[in-house]
Amino acid sequence: MNWGVAGRNKFHDNISLIPETDLPLITMLLKLLPLLSTTVLYALFYLISALKFDVQILPASVPYDYLLQLVVAYMLYALSRKAWIFLVIHTLLMGVLYTGNAVKISFFGGPLMPDDIFALQSLLLILDGWRFFAAAIPLAAIASLLLFNFSMRHWSAYLASLMVILLGITVVYKPNTLLTPLDGYFGNSVWDQRSNYVWRGATLYTLLETARYFAAADVIPDTDTAQEAADNLLAVDLTDSPAKKQAIAKEFTPRNVHIVLLESFWDPNALKKAKFKQNPLAPEFRELWKSAGYSQALDPVFGGFTANSEFEVLCGFPAMKNTVKFERQFLNDAPCLPHLLADKGYRTIASHPNVPVFWNRVNAYRRMGFETYWSLKDFVQDDMNRNFMSDSTLYRQVLEKISGPLAAKQPVLDYIVTYFGHWNYPLSESRPDKISSRSEVDEVTAYANTIYYKSRELMDFIKEVRKRDPEGIIVVFGDHLPFLGENFAGYVESGVLSTNRSDFTPAMFKAYVSTPMLIIDGKRGPIKFGSLPLYQVPKLLLDLLNFNEPSIMDYTQPLPDMRVRPLPGLHFNVSANGTVELCKEPPYSETCQLSSRWLENIAIVSNDLFMGRQFTRPKYIPEKQPEPVPTEAVIPQAATGTN
Repeated sequence: MNWGVAGRNKFHDNISLIPETDLPLITMLLKLLPLLSTTVLYALFYLISALKFDVQILPASVPYDYLLQLVVAYMLYALSRKAWIFLVIHTLLMGVLYTGNAVKISFFGGPLMPDDIFALQSLLLILDGWRFFAAAIPLAAIASLLLFNFSMRHWSAYLASLMVILLGITVVYKPNTLLTPLDGYFGNSVWDQRSNYVWRGATLYTLLETARYFAAADVIPDTDTAQEAADNLLAVDLTDSPAKKQAIAKEFTPRNVHIVLLESFWDPNALKKAKFKQNPLAPEFRELWKSAGYSQALDPVFGGFTANSEFEVLCGFPAMKNTVKFERQFLNDAPCLPHLLADKGYRTIASHPNVPVFWNRVNAYRRMGFETYWSLKDFVQDDMNRNFMSDSTLYRQVLEKISGPLAAKQPVLDYIVTYFGHWNYPLSESRPDKISSRSEVDEVTAYANTIYYKSRELMDFIKEVRKRDPEGIIVVFGDHLPFLGENFAGYVESGVLSTNRSDFTPAMFKAYVSTPMLIIDGKRGPIKFGSLPLYQVPKLLLDLLNFNEPSIMDYTQPLPDMRVRPLPGLHFNVSANGTVELCKEPPYSETCQLSSRWLENIAIVSNDLFMGRQFTRPKYIPEKQPEPVPTEAVIPQAATGTN
């Protein structure tokens, strides 16, 4: 590669000061610069990944991963105007690619995915202090330096551009051209992305998962496909269901419904090795939970992506992909629970003390039928744990706000999303540490102290609601398990989970997504329902209200003697006797074949309802969105979120 004077200028702005006898050496160094930077940076980030985060690309995969990264380096170098800027960009790029994947694997069990791009804005909104700058500066630096350093001064730049454009076109329009031969050689585990990463290396993994993103794009079904899937789902015989018989036998009875999503709410007593000196859970909560048979929610996510748990508990369909449903897969006004109840005269209110655009909630809440959305600006921030509003002040202010409709006897859907309890579990001066433990994982003790206050503030709220609204239905549940150290460290310490998801037993997969849940049926008290997927909660609530009209929740009512919890790339079935059967990949057992076909039909109907032309929408449901309540906190109809 002959760079000439222009190329030498990239290495040093004062090239004229270099003796002529040294110019051949400088030219050679310029040609070898990508090789040198790739070698040094690859070794550096490999060691950081392995020693700090315990994530190691397999030794057999290192040679071709290194060679691919070397090709990337030379392409980037060919398009660069200055050599020193190339070095900065290459360092940042490899840092994101290798260290970024290691960080995400250690936190959530899987590497970076293309869908994480859409979650980036929400991530930046939630980070503060040095964590925000640690995430934002590399991204801003890469983007700005790429623009500043871009050059087309040499034929090699045109060749590099041709390769980039050709590869981009292939990835977007013909992704299977890459996936078919490479998956055939390396294999592909949909449910075990960590293994895919260490088998392929960061560069090839990123390329293939980007191609897979386009190959596996959601398909909007036509009318015949959607209707066939809907008919298959409705053909399941559930006429003997006690809840079904009860709902049909009675007329619709409006009652207030209070749903509380509890951030990272879980029972830390499962961590036996922590040996807490005091029970983190409030005794009153444990007693109430015991009366419900220690019932649990089966959530769609671990450690984050709260919006997917929201989607399930409000719309009655599972979130099955490693993406935030609110962001790109919820495009239509849909007859979710808020919409159905608003049509029955309910005042439908969502409350969450965060910025309103987080996870695109402004648009998502409006599309599912909420008339009012109270976000951070609608609450007095009088009791904060760092930037997280305490549950006690959130509950108090929400009850004050809904006192009018309650007094007027207008039925209310009161949906609350708490924020206190978010990682890294900060407390305030008014909430000193109460719990100590023997755990070697810092997050375990911090989380136990958070639950100490969170469970007690929750019980105060439940007692107040039952006093004010004795016939109201109360639902409380954890949205996902808490993050307790890198590579599930807090859970591994007590044998709850393994370090690697590929080593999870069926019981571990169930534990991985199980959080406490209470459904209190007015004066009748807590219901015993065992382990219930969150997407099947809305149907249960409609049955408690004796809602016997057709709804989209009919599509996802449980299969006979089986509850199905899909996760990205796999699912598991919980039988009536509590047995857990894991369905990873074919060949499937007869039971897994049944649940797999059921989930395929669910996915088709879901795409039709939330992104497609809604051929499967029950005809009686009005197409018009309920009129918003005239209040300053009403969701702006023209608001835009984080699309």
